[in-house]
Amino acid sequence: MVVPANNLFRYPAALSAVEAAAAPVAFLTAWVALFEAARARAGETALILNAAGGVGTAAVQLATWRGIRVVGTAGAARKREFVVNDLGAEACFDSSGDWAGEVEGLLGTRPVDLALDAVGGAATKKCRRLLAPLGRLVFYGLSDAMPAARKRWLALARAWLATPRFHPLDLIEPNVGVFGIHLLHLRQKEALLRPALAEIYDAVAAGQLRPIVDRTFSLDREGAAAAHQYLHDRKAIGKVVLVTTAPAAELALSNPGG
Repeated sequence: MVVPANNLFRYPAALSAVEAAAAPVAFLTAWVALFEAARARAGETALILNAAGGVGTAAVQLATWRGIRVVGTAGAARKREFVVNDLGAEACFDSSGDWAGEVEGLLGTRPVDLALDAVGGAATKKCRRLLAPLGRLVFYGLSDAMPAARKRWLALARAWLATPRFHPLDLIEPNVGVFGIHLLHLRQKEALLRPALAEIYDAVAAGQLRPIVDRTFSLDREGAAAAHQYLHDRKAIGKVVLVTTAPAAELALSNPGG
């Protein structure tokens, strides 16, 4: 692959190539969501859905690093334990349960200053309900429509239709805002992203942040298919990386439990 020189960057020598590959998209997406879109500040409370995913693990780390109170959601018990015990979130609730009610039980009514939502569907409505005055909802995905063993067009349609549409007038009385981000469409903001990535890598080199790599798969047809299936099965904690030197689907780096 040939890319323009200004699309390249150096990563700290303390990182392996696999760890370095796991960092940019996850941490930059989380950075833009937290600090550019939501303008998160120390002392605020953040709700992070899919907190055990690639962007989620980065967002939890970035938020706690900046003094932001974090609660999250995740599916499997081992993922929720990892988000709390290894990443420092105050709590992590079952994404298939009444997590909105549990958030209110822990923090009170309308307790969330910012919510990071990559789920969509009914989850977006719950995030909106939890927002405090001047709260910000940052939407960057629709994982509720992600297929498992095969494409589910009906599930995709349901998730799409269940995701609320916001009229500007609906935002005035509750004093809330909604933001959408897509990292690949921020090419004109390279002057913003490059210094952010440099700060992220400095924090990683200092041991304050770390890329979470669940598993690696071989960089070939079989490895890529297996990696996608692993993601569709929602098994990953953090990132999955394709490599050219590891045996297929076997090398575990920084594996947080499975």
